[in-house]
Amino acid sequence: MQALPRILAAMALALAPASVAWADPSPAGHDHAGHDHAVEVAYGRPGDPAKGGRVVQVVMKETDSGMAFAPERIEVAKGEQVQFVLRNGGELDHELVIGTVEANRVHAEAMASHPNMAREDPNAKRLGPKTSGVLRWQFTQAGTFEYACLIPGHREAGMVGTVVVK
Repeated sequence: MQALPRILAAMALALAPASVAWADPSPAGHDHAGHDHAVEVAYGRPGDPAKGGRVVQVVMKETDSGMAFAPERIEVAKGEQVQFVLRNGGELDHELVIGTVEANRVHAEAMASHPNMAREDPNAKRLGPKTSGVLRWQFTQAGTFEYACLIPGHREAGMVGTVVVK
């Protein structure tokens, strides 16, 4: 039941009015509002909707001990495009943000100050409760990256996963 206060705080934040627009600070913490979102970053580039790609289903949910993604780890080949078919099976908004650990840390800190930021980033998808969506991403560099829910309190409650690109 330790997760209950975090879940209740996240619910209160989710119900607060949205008032701030957001531009993703990644890569390296800079604001790329107005930049071409097709630009490649360390963890890849937006997927091409015309090319399909391997389907990876990811469920976002609250659990008895916190919050989680299922699966918590995926492996992909360098250059592979993935269609993340996302389903929010929970009662709260959740999101999946692909990035480096550092980029997601910086982004999470910004969201803590502005929890209801409205934004559209090619490496992220936010879903309301009991909804689904698709996020396409091509992993162009080998390495270990992550996907996380950066809504305040969610990452801390366990909503983080690993992408290993070989």
